[in-house]
Amino acid sequence: MGADALDRITVRRLEIPLAVPYRLAFGAVERFDTIVAECVARDGRIGLGEATILTGYTDETVVDSWRAARDIAGELVTLDSGSGRRRLGQIAAERPFIATAFGTALEMLEHSPHLELDRETPVPILGLLNASGEEAMSRELEGLLATGYRTLKVKVGTDVAKDVAHVRTAQRLVSGRARIRIDANQGYSAEDGVAFVRALDPSGVELFEQPCAAGDWDAHLAVASASGVPMMLDESIYGLADIERAAELRAARFVKLKLMKLGTLRALAQALERIRALGMTPVLGNGVACDLGCWMEACVAARHVDNAGEMNGFLKARAQLLSEPLEVREAAIRLEPRFAPRLAVERLEPFTIATHHESGRSYRIRRA
Repeated sequence: MGADALDRITVRRLEIPLAVPYRLAFGAVERFDTIVAECVARDGRIGLGEATILTGYTDETVVDSWRAARDIAGELVTLDSGSGRRRLGQIAAERPFIATAFGTALEMLEHSPHLELDRETPVPILGLLNASGEEAMSRELEGLLATGYRTLKVKVGTDVAKDVAHVRTAQRLVSGRARIRIDANQGYSAEDGVAFVRALDPSGVELFEQPCAAGDWDAHLAVASASGVPMMLDESIYGLADIERAAELRAARFVKLKLMKLGTLRALAQALERIRALGMTPVLGNGVACDLGCWMEACVAARHVDNAGEMNGFLKARAQLLSEPLEVREAAIRLEPRFAPRLAVERLEPFTIATHHESGRSYRIRRA
């Protein structure tokens, strides 16, 4: 079958601690639970893909995802290229995160145009104002501004009165020097969300993200109708049907996507353009992803997004997946042309929980 045959697939389950716990409405995240798929061709070419599972954000669990990853690897090496892609499409309907790890690995092997850049390209990203308390917030803020960040995220969604006070402190400290995105991560009921936006001073606020539970469109619309700032949907959006619904209901001016929910780079690019075609503004990026996933999102953002990306999860982690680190300068990921990601296998050994290998000769890689 020559050089185009797929030689093997390796999947790795990792637990990577964060430098500082990441505060979300449903609890603090202290580590990334990450599964990496590595597809290797017989001619030595390598394709990589990542799924970082965040329980509470997705219905996929770490244990079930690891079981599924082993099963998918065993199945994929027995299929031809077209059958493999179709099978991953079926899996993505119920397990989009883990399907994305394999789908993007195969796209990398097939030289996806979404990962090809002909020149160094900066992709601006936002900074996270994660501290609480005025003194700590001030120190963190001044550091972010000095580094070049001009879009900042503030987390809310726990207690309305405290959240309002927290945002007011952030606004006072920022004092117009940066845009503020507020994210509730589904933390509010409709009543609390309405109370929050009615108490919110819109000064300097770019948008308010996902106040209510992902499936509760009525609650979200109640908050949106009371809000004086633009709304953004995140957890409510998994694919084109959700994007179409958001547009039909006029539920948001901004829609955020994450690669891990779309299955492939191609599907992500199409969804971003569909958001724009429907009169909304696409936002891209995963704050709970390692450098591999963030690099892929940045490559897509370079062509399809014109605002600050949220692909900053890798900056929170104590270890990086890739042997060559992503460069961040002046609050932007600096994408290098002809960058060829490789796993830092030895460096990741202390964080590796399990490894699984499958070998095969049937799969053929489609030429781009």
